[in-house]
Amino acid sequence: MKLYKIFLAALCLPLFFTSCKKALDNVDENYSVASQIFNDSTLAILNVNYIYDQNLPTWAGVSAGSAISNPTGISDEAYADVKFFRGTLGVSEVGDIATAVSITNNYGKIRVINTFIRDVNAGSLPAATKNRLISQALFLRAFRYFDLVRLYGGVPLVLTPLEAVGNEAKEAAQIPRSKTSDCIKQITNDLDTCIKYLPRKWASSADWGRITSGAAAAFKGRVLITWASPQFVTEGASDPNAPASIASRWEDAYNACKQAVTLLGADWKLNTSYNNMWFTEVNNPEAVLVTGFNNLTTEVRKSNTYDNNARPSYLGTGGSATYQPTWEMVKAYPMLDGKVPGTSTKYTYNDQTFYQNRDPRFNATIAFNGATWPIIGNSTYRLWTYFINNRTVEPGNASGTSFYCRKAVDPSPLQSAVQFSGTDWMEIRYAEVLLNLAEAAAATNRNQEAYDNLYLIRARAGIEKGTTADQYGITSGLSGAPLINAVMYERQIEFAFEGKRFWDLRRRKLFASVLNGKVRTGRQINLNAGAPASLATSPYVGRDALTLDQAYTYFTIVNKQLDNGYTINWKDEYYFFGIPQSSIANNPKILQNKGWGGTFDPLQ
Repeated sequence: MKLYKIFLAALCLPLFFTSCKKALDNVDENYSVASQIFNDSTLAILNVNYIYDQNLPTWAGVSAGSAISNPTGISDEAYADVKFFRGTLGVSEVGDIATAVSITNNYGKIRVINTFIRDVNAGSLPAATKNRLISQALFLRAFRYFDLVRLYGGVPLVLTPLEAVGNEAKEAAQIPRSKTSDCIKQITNDLDTCIKYLPRKWASSADWGRITSGAAAAFKGRVLITWASPQFVTEGASDPNAPASIASRWEDAYNACKQAVTLLGADWKLNTSYNNMWFTEVNNPEAVLVTGFNNLTTEVRKSNTYDNNARPSYLGTGGSATYQPTWEMVKAYPMLDGKVPGTSTKYTYNDQTFYQNRDPRFNATIAFNGATWPIIGNSTYRLWTYFINNRTVEPGNASGTSFYCRKAVDPSPLQSAVQFSGTDWMEIRYAEVLLNLAEAAAATNRNQEAYDNLYLIRARAGIEKGTTADQYGITSGLSGAPLINAVMYERQIEFAFEGKRFWDLRRRKLFASVLNGKVRTGRQINLNAGAPASLATSPYVGRDALTLDQAYTYFTIVNKQLDNGYTINWKDEYYFFGIPQSSIANNPKILQNKGWGGTFDPLQ
């Protein structure tokens, strides 16, 4: 039994919902309900399950209520018309720090976690049981604080539940922002506790999805990679002689990433199939940190929504075709020999036949005009997105770019079952563990280790190894920034549409060089005059029999600008967002960030 099957049972617990207290109405003492719960391991486990459900992210790493609701559209992967890219973002528009009294916002969730930790400590459970329960909660608190720190820099650190009533309680709750470095220290301390007390692997498959020591180490690696990245170093600060990187931070990040690989051991590794890894659930070797979903249609259903929303809207399942790759993303994929398009001596690239001889991850991620895309139980379904006389052949709303994302879209369910997809979200894949290690290795001059991990990723993808020194298409002899750039390029391809690209561009401060002053584009694929009736006349009988190469001789591919009326204008102050004015009004001890009219330095 996976975790998602018992999350719903946790929702009717006395700790959180007073309507459930009737079963214990015969006890009136303060905290008596909590004491009974936390003297019972079954009830305590249900409570920690509730905390999992409240804090683990959904698809693309999105947390409920976050201003970053679809990170793929705030990058070069897909298109969304957002203030981040128009350069018009206001100081109060990233409101993740929140001020409302609610258990569903970040500090509300942190309060629930802190209350749980307090009550477990006060209970009479065995020490080993307490340590495992508290460590799971500490991981999720670290997860919440990291979400805030990467948005704003340092935030108020609240590590115990605050009193909720009275003027004195209100004054006590007005806690100033901690330095960013102190927040990172607290996050890593919590994760170190997790590493110490959580098992390397849970013994029962019923506990699949629970946090392990390896997952805690992997997340610590992500945190410290971010802390070492240009977003958080003093480059560009008031000191003109500040370093572009801090060696000790990269060394710490390397050690954390190395520890993660060690703790994950032989039980975690790259799934043998890049195409199908999403559809392996319990004991999936790729899934280091996972959010569970189910395909139930009963009152305990927890479907992921991603699968349905990725599909063409005309399939009639309520999908929105939300994830539409840009032409820039389509062109980014290497050729089959691993070389960047246009640089391969073995495989010629042409915009007209963009689909030929690409990295196998291309066909696993990009659904394009004429591609065979097994969906709704049809293993031979062909996707057609071309236009005739400026009208789409798609039976409903057409893709705005001519492309769809097919990654993690399950080919097996019938159309009626698509909206109940239970595919799990892998927040940390083993591939990320390897690429985090590769990046930290490159930053600490462990160049061969960086190469070795890049080779593992590309070998699994199916890229040709080749016979030259440039194995898997990666230029040999790189070091420093060029080698880090090779890792970042690999991340762009490996994690396409997984919500990682936005955060990578932000932590590496790459928006200016990659996107500013540019526009994202799609393509319109037009059918030429004189094309065969199989392509030109509805019901298009026979077109599916054409090979791609045959079909594309009858198409003209034209540019389609997506960012209309502006060029991308990501501003430097967006690397740390402004604190909403309502938060400052609620707690005057919170200082505003530099760049937003304040004095708080997020780099400290």
